Amino acid sequence: MLSAVCLGETMAMLTPVQAVPLHEASELHFGIGGAESNVAMGFAAMGLDTHWVSRVGNDGFGTRILNDLNEHGVGVSGVEVDPVRPTGLYVKVPAQESDPDGGSSVLYYRQGSAASAMGRDTLSDPAVAALLENATLIHLSGITAALSAQCLSLLEELLSAPRNGRIISFDVNWRAALWAGQDRGVLQRLANLADVVLVGKDEAEHAFGTNDEAELRRLMPDPQVLVIKNEAISAIALTRDADGTSGTREEVPALSVSVVEPVGAGDSFAAGYLSGLLYGLGQKESLRRGHVAAACTLTVHGDRGPLPPAAELAAILDSSDAGWAAIHVEDGHFNTTRSVTP
Repeated sequence: MLSAVCLGETMAMLTPVQAVPLHEASELHFGIGGAESNVAMGFAAMGLDTHWVSRVGNDGFGTRILNDLNEHGVGVSGVEVDPVRPTGLYVKVPAQESDPDGGSSVLYYRQGSAASAMGRDTLSDPAVAALLENATLIHLSGITAALSAQCLSLLEELLSAPRNGRIISFDVNWRAALWAGQDRGVLQRLANLADVVLVGKDEAEHAFGTNDEAELRRLMPDPQVLVIKNEAISAIALTRDADGTSGTREEVPALSVSVVEPVGAGDSFAAGYLSGLLYGLGQKESLRRGHVAAACTLTVHGDRGPLPPAAELAAILDSSDAGWAAIHVEDGHFNTTRSVTP
């Protein structure tokens, strides 16, 4: 069975139940949030044997994270419970109607968290070592690199190790608050060590100083595939041939979607695209699968939306370019918006 391991921090997440300023909130919704664990839950929903590697505190927040991942079919045997350091926490502050241009914001309480103590020693844990050895895919992100020097060292060792048939994917996942005052060149160096890199065109400008395709490929020449997510417009896969020369360029338009909430769509795209590669799909079909997964999440409240049934999904992935362009997604349903000539 294909196996995926996702490594990174997941935090407890608190959000005011009502759209009011934080200091006026009388109730907070308790959930969890983490890019890598979101991808892990997406993988598990898509039929992959999936595991999450991290550290949590010996507290109620950590227990909630482990329980939620277990309930979504993600293995947690590679998670260490820290008896001293706490589970990280973040608070989502909603946008206010009185300040429509302000947008929502996030307060992070993750310094000194249990996950920030991940390091090279994590790889020597027998449970973690076994999971990584048997993995078909190891998924990482740039968030982990910014947490601490130990976490950066961990990623460097993983990305520099012999693959032995494994694929390592790296989602840049730019977080401005984490990289303030730090060397952004680290992200370029790490990404260039991966086999598959995913980056949003909007975040590439911040992370790498450019969002130009050719320049991004020049900065990261070694990955087999560089996927550039162009917001709600398209996704582009730039491949590299086995001899190191430039390969193909595949661009797939995003689907038309009635968006309910954007949270988690990028992680769903990653899970859809990467699972497509693992299942042997080509770049076009894998990009389409990523778009489908993202659309399912965009049309629901929460971090994930379920994929359509297998037969419907296969038909969507195999549709003509005109048929693909005619699809509109609303409430998780894929509808044809206009007649299509075969």
